[in-house]
Amino acid sequence: MLFNSPTFIVFLFVVFCLYWAIGRRRPQNVLLLAASYLFYGAWSWKFLLLLMASTLVDFGVGRLVAATQDVKRRRALLITSVAVNLGFLGFFKYYGFFVSEAVQLLNAIGFQAHVRTLEIVLPVGISFYTFQSLSYVVDVYRGKLAAERSLLDYALYVAFFPQLVAGPIERATHLLPQFKRERMFAGTAFESGLQLIVWGLFKKIVIADNLAPYVNAVYADPTAYSGTTLLSATVFFAFQIYCDFSGYSDTARGTARTLGFELIRNFDFPYFSRNPVEFWRRWHISLSQWFQDYLYFPLAMRFMRQGGWASKYKAHIISMGLIGLWHGANWTFLVFGLYWGVVIAGYLAISERWAAADEGSWSNRVAGARWLAPISVVTMFAIVCLGWILFRATSLSQVWLILTGMLSPDGIAGVERVGVLQARYLWLLIGGLYLAEFLYRNTQQLASTLMGGEVRRLVVRHALFGAAVLSYVVAQNGLAQPFIYFQF
Repeated sequence: MLFNSPTFIVFLFVVFCLYWAIGRRRPQNVLLLAASYLFYGAWSWKFLLLLMASTLVDFGVGRLVAATQDVKRRRALLITSVAVNLGFLGFFKYYGFFVSEAVQLLNAIGFQAHVRTLEIVLPVGISFYTFQSLSYVVDVYRGKLAAERSLLDYALYVAFFPQLVAGPIERATHLLPQFKRERMFAGTAFESGLQLIVWGLFKKIVIADNLAPYVNAVYADPTAYSGTTLLSATVFFAFQIYCDFSGYSDTARGTARTLGFELIRNFDFPYFSRNPVEFWRRWHISLSQWFQDYLYFPLAMRFMRQGGWASKYKAHIISMGLIGLWHGANWTFLVFGLYWGVVIAGYLAISERWAAADEGSWSNRVAGARWLAPISVVTMFAIVCLGWILFRATSLSQVWLILTGMLSPDGIAGVERVGVLQARYLWLLIGGLYLAEFLYRNTQQLASTLMGGEVRRLVVRHALFGAAVLSYVVAQNGLAQPFIYFQF
């Protein structure tokens, strides 16, 4: 059931009406859990059983961890939760990849290996709800959170349908308390939630889905296009994946808000970043924070105790490498993560050298210059696009083809198959998006001052109209296009 489908619009309308008609917390939670299981089970009831199993394991482990003070027993329970969760994730997501790679390696060194791998279908959203459930157990183990006593509330925390399939990855400390309090319908929350839904679906349907055919055509056969077309397709993919993923996140946040809940913001204008650290604080924020809290900080503390000038950078490279691997079972994703780990470590090393220099040094004067900000944003976007080549390509050999093709104005074969007019139209879409986000980012205070009385009612009317138009567009389109991050 896709957000951008007529089926979901009907589903949300029915859930919304029943939810607010009930008006009491516990029956509302029962309705939301049933709706969430229906939403997820629409893909496959087998996937739903896996989700339920993960929920029961971590709920039980959390209770057992809180019930004992024995250090060894608590650690054993934590290891059990980690093993079960990562075992599910590893089997469904990485089993086939590692078996096929092992077979190729054995054949390369002279052993004839023929291992038939299982045809495993990746359960949708498993990477997201696994990390969300696992973070709860770790927080209980660390004493940051009391073990949840209500299976209903915990199951709803894991399966809450707006963010179940592609995040944001919520923390129990933020979302669970919201399920425990009474909710009252608020017109302002409904209006702002509806606006988020409209904006999210606009980014997905109008921008991402129009960029996709161009990007898919070029990346399907990079040898057939010129260097400028390869460059254009890479830039287009940067905006396709941003509008696709942030569009999902905005729709999820808006949907939750209409029901009285607030999800964390997952994107914060990432393409306005001026350095790699800032970019990952603005891009897929919930994933970055998850790895920071549960992997990077423990690794950094361990490496710092070991000493050595490079110890502080190891944690960055390892964490980013695993973030890349989290996205999928392919060498391109691992290299994508390692690429960002090296970029971040290099940036921090250079920054520390500059900081250690004399206060009046040339480097510090340049670092503080206002005129450098636009150059930093453009340079950072180029670094981001280089990383997106690794992310979008299907193999490392294709990455090489694209990079070498970009270095030649005529590309590898010198053949141009994508229309110039189509590219110009797509550039206009991107320009409009950039302008809209720039204005929004720099006029939020002014907008909040003006958003009252008649102005607010006007905006709401336009939001309602936009929702109706988008519903019509999707219905007429026939088949709604899936979101990119559903495959992760």
